[in-house]
Amino acid sequence: MADLTWLSIAEAHKGLMAKDFSAEDLVKASFERIKATEDLNTFLNLTEEEAIEAAKKVDAQIAAGETINPLAGIPGGLKDLFNMKGTLTTSGGLMLGNYRAPYDATVVRKLKAVDAAIVGKQNMDECACGVSNETSYYGNVLNPWNKENVPGGSSGGSVAAVASGQVMYSLGTDTGGSIRQPAALCGVVGFKPTYGRVSRFGANAMASSWDHVGPITRTVEDAALVMNVIAGQDIYDATTPEIEVPDYTAELGQSMKGLKIGVPKEYFVEGVDEDVKKIVMEAIDKYKELGAEVKEVSLPLTKYGVAVYYVTTPGELSTNLARLDGVRFGHQAEGEFKDIHDYFKACRGEGFGQEIKRRILVGTFVLSAGYADAYYKQAQKVRTLVIKEFEDVFKEFDVLMAPTSPVAGFKIGEKVNDPLAMYALDMLTIPADAAGIPAISIPCGFNEDGLPVGLQIMGPQFEESRVLKVAHAYEQATEWHKRHPEL
Repeated sequence: MADLTWLSIAEAHKGLMAKDFSAEDLVKASFERIKATEDLNTFLNLTEEEAIEAAKKVDAQIAAGETINPLAGIPGGLKDLFNMKGTLTTSGGLMLGNYRAPYDATVVRKLKAVDAAIVGKQNMDECACGVSNETSYYGNVLNPWNKENVPGGSSGGSVAAVASGQVMYSLGTDTGGSIRQPAALCGVVGFKPTYGRVSRFGANAMASSWDHVGPITRTVEDAALVMNVIAGQDIYDATTPEIEVPDYTAELGQSMKGLKIGVPKEYFVEGVDEDVKKIVMEAIDKYKELGAEVKEVSLPLTKYGVAVYYVTTPGELSTNLARLDGVRFGHQAEGEFKDIHDYFKACRGEGFGQEIKRRILVGTFVLSAGYADAYYKQAQKVRTLVIKEFEDVFKEFDVLMAPTSPVAGFKIGEKVNDPLAMYALDMLTIPADAAGIPAISIPCGFNEDGLPVGLQIMGPQFEESRVLKVAHAYEQATEWHKRHPEL
């Protein structure tokens, strides 16, 4: 039997329906690949029994001639902040190291409803705070293209698992770029839908007004197939609007003729690697060949994105993590304590890593009396202007295109002691999160060191189908998505 681990979801579904192989074959191949490449440190917990059970159910349905969903029996993974009943959900930290979820997140429930084979929970930066997957309490994830390099973060384990053939898709979260940035560094597709398009219920929150849930896949079509399952209104998440979910595959394959592409000059400034600029511009030129119109545009508020993000998100993070105190939730310190505050300090001091402590301190400060108006509220006003700026530019352009990350994968440990340099690595992904617009990263080439580079495509709110259609056109006109690391 041919290697099943590099199939796309669409290819695997086709093979299942043709009975070329079974869902159980797919799932077993997934676990074999995970074991063979376990040095990448992508998974924190495996759910082999549940995945095999789902696969057997799908095989029985196929044998009975039943129609199945394209995700049925397909091996996928979850970033370890999604609650899955009965499994550990650590958020990459010691603080929740022993937390077993008592219920399923909405997206997990939706995957189970179509008999998806969830193979496990994936490593991540602690509490989703990081751009390199170096803040995880459970060790670094390695980049499959070069194991000396970071895979990006915070969804590093989820992305590296797809890039290495361990699973056919993962679900991640994107708050400042945590789906798209690692997808660019690992050469896969990372899609962040509009804020609220996918329910966040049951996903441990980082910053509630910024968090987006989305798929990581090998192809754009696969991202559309996953979106068809996970998108939609949820009574448990008030930020999900009552907007009908279309078939996200319906517009794939349409012509690019007459498409108006804006290229924001602020995304090609100092700090963006010259190799990255060149490769991304070559990808944009490909759209000209496909019949699109390309024009430079200015988004001057882009330069404030990082500042807005690192004022507002720590404030929301500090609020969300306040419940983790070692009483109802969280790591419990041992020893004798003079009072409850002394106990809280011990639990949180032991349970949280340095990056989380740093952000909690910043967040508590910007929300404190006398400073909230000057910092948090002022940053939110600027964020509103960013939203308006995107709305205005989309009156002229159908989509915007830019690099996803200013650099390709860098060496593990290279930037870990320079927080400001790390924060700047999200400079190109943060604006789309601030505005809550859909954005995707797709592979568009490799630099001189053989490391992947990602093209970022952004569209107006709730125009996921447009973004996917445009990304799919480039993918079909090139071969980058067919390359994978030799492991």
